[in-house]
Amino acid sequence: QVQLVESGGGLVQAGGSLRLSCAGSGRTFANYVMGWFRQAPGKEREFVAAITKNGVRIYYADSVNGRFTISRDNAKNTVYLQMNPLNPEDTAVYYCAVDFRSYAVTEIPSAYDYWGQGTQVTVSS
Repeated sequence: QVQLVESGGGLVQAGGSLRLSCAGSGRTFANYVMGWFRQAPGKEREFVAAITKNGVRIYYADSVNGRFTISRDNAKNTVYLQMNPLNPEDTAVYYCAVDFRSYAVTEIPSAYDYWGQGTQVTVSS
């Protein structure tokens, strides 16, 4: 079965950095769009970043553009999110997801077919 497992979250002070990983299993994700989303307490899930199968088309939410970097290693079936620097507003559970159907990068959560269980990122001020 298809599974995605996030890791790398934790507690960090404002201005610090974290590198999240999302390891896929069950099938290769090499041909599909991968995305990162986050959800803070009391808020809806929001788009963070996405990357196409070849890695040349990337889209970031305005709130993280210039601070976060998404990348992928298809040989490892893994997508990464480098977060530097972090702000308190970045505190959320971060989820990765795979889109098996899209023709292009999308920021709509419902477009993604499988999701990980999330990893907590907490940024203190």
